Amino acid sequence: YRLAEWLARCSERRDLIGILLANRNAVAEGLLDLLRPAIQQLDVHVHSVRESQVELREHIDNLATELCRINEHQKVALDLDPYVKKLLNARRRVVLVNNILQNAQERLRRLNHNVAKETARRKTMLEASGVFTSRSPSKP
Repeated sequence: YRLAEWLARCSERRDLIGILLANRNAVAEGLLDLLRPAIQQLDVHVHSVRESQVELREHIDNLATELCRINEHQKVALDLDPYVKKLLNARRRVVLVNNILQNAQERLRRLNHNVAKETARRKTMLEASGVFTSRSPSKP
């Protein structure tokens, strides 16, 4: 009698643990699904900013070159060196920001990859345990 009762309680506990794991994994998957679009959108914005930074750096380089050329061909001595130095300093900061953005984008890419991998792993694990079954959107 005690053994049967104990086995029944163990079975109930296993069922409860299975339900709790399924709920926990469903919440985790929901969070991952919630974060994925934000990560992808952030990645697109970072990519856009990086392109703008490259374009700005090219414009700064062109302007610095043009200022040096003008300075060389001027009959009146204009001291454009401080402006060229300011442009080169701005270019250096643009390059620095671009490197920071590039590193952030790479981390976002890896995070997005890990989120997708973890979601697939959890889904496979749940389907294998029989706790979770995929439902088509047309079925309730």
